[in-house]
Amino acid sequence: MKRICWSLSVWLGVVRNEEMRVQMFKRVQTQRTIKQRVDSRIKWPTTNAERLMAKWGEGDPRWIVEERPDATNVNNWHWTEKNACQWSKDKLNALLVGMVLENDVAKCEILKIESCEGEAVANNRKGKLIFFYEWDLTLSWKGHLSGAAKEIEGSINIPNLSEENTVAEIEINISLKEPSNEATIVKDFLYHQGRSKIRDQLETYIKDLKEEFSKGMILPKKDNENSSKPKLLSKESLKDVHNSNNGAKDDNSKSKIDTTTVVMDVVFQCSGEDFYNALTTPELVSAFTQQSVTFQAIKGGKFQLFDGNITGEFIELCPGKKIVQNWKTKQWPDWLYSTVTVTINQQEDHTKVRVSIVGVPKSDEAITRQNWERYYFTPIKRTFGYGMLL
Repeated sequence: MKRICWSLSVWLGVVRNEEMRVQMFKRVQTQRTIKQRVDSRIKWPTTNAERLMAKWGEGDPRWIVEERPDATNVNNWHWTEKNACQWSKDKLNALLVGMVLENDVAKCEILKIESCEGEAVANNRKGKLIFFYEWDLTLSWKGHLSGAAKEIEGSINIPNLSEENTVAEIEINISLKEPSNEATIVKDFLYHQGRSKIRDQLETYIKDLKEEFSKGMILPKKDNENSSKPKLLSKESLKDVHNSNNGAKDDNSKSKIDTTTVVMDVVFQCSGEDFYNALTTPELVSAFTQQSVTFQAIKGGKFQLFDGNITGEFIELCPGKKIVQNWKTKQWPDWLYSTVTVTINQQEDHTKVRVSIVGVPKSDEAITRQNWERYYFTPIKRTFGYGMLL
């Protein structure tokens, strides 16, 4: 009997953990990052060209540093991001809740938003605004036939409010709490006449996200009136642009780039072997990056991630213990590689990981730390459930 009870408790524990992992996978599906939806996905913001900007009147006009009194994000060059999640929830609530749909047949009212899962973010890159949003909404409604007293209740599900779909492609599914002949008539009314009005409100949300929420993201330049006019370059300036002495690949530039070491300590709720496999198994790497990868996890094996924005070579592989690799971003000079050492230390109920990156340009220290957290650690935790307490 004790053995049966023990087996049952183990089985229930496995089922419970599996349910938690399934919930985590579903949540991840609504949290796609910028890298998934733009052609230049996961472009690490600070490039060598940006660091070697020319003075006024010299060089490629794309590199010219705009004079700004506050010295903030000159020429709107760098990637800036603004979280629109709470704003979106408030806006959708204002647009949808209390909405009345009525004709000669029936009258319905949207009572509240039962659930609102997803995210929204606005980005500014090189003076261009890019919006990402993905929402799964569930609304509750009540209604009645004209002249009837019986109230009918139901729900409305909108699973794909996303920038990937046009307003016409947004799905609006209507269901009833208790089916009946009267309820079916009200449901048909909502389906044929109510959905178009709901889409109108969703279109207003998208319009306000792009126009109202994004105000202030494009910073003013020195001279707004003349900023649209192209700047003419002299022949001497054009020669300077193509002069090899200005190229980032010049051997002389090697001594001009100061480097530093970035060290990060992270805790994962998994075994050391599981974490090691997540970084060295092509199928698992493809899962947390959500892209196809070029990968050969052997000593001397090459790898290419995030559409070629990250490349490198494995130097040392010690299963479950240690990974050493040469690693660089596409924006660094061809000759510049950092050395990444991933030390895996498994504890009793979790695994401590230390990532040391030697040879990072000082100007890229903060963004390198930020992007490892954003594109490595967080996706691994979310995809495989290694951030949960099991």
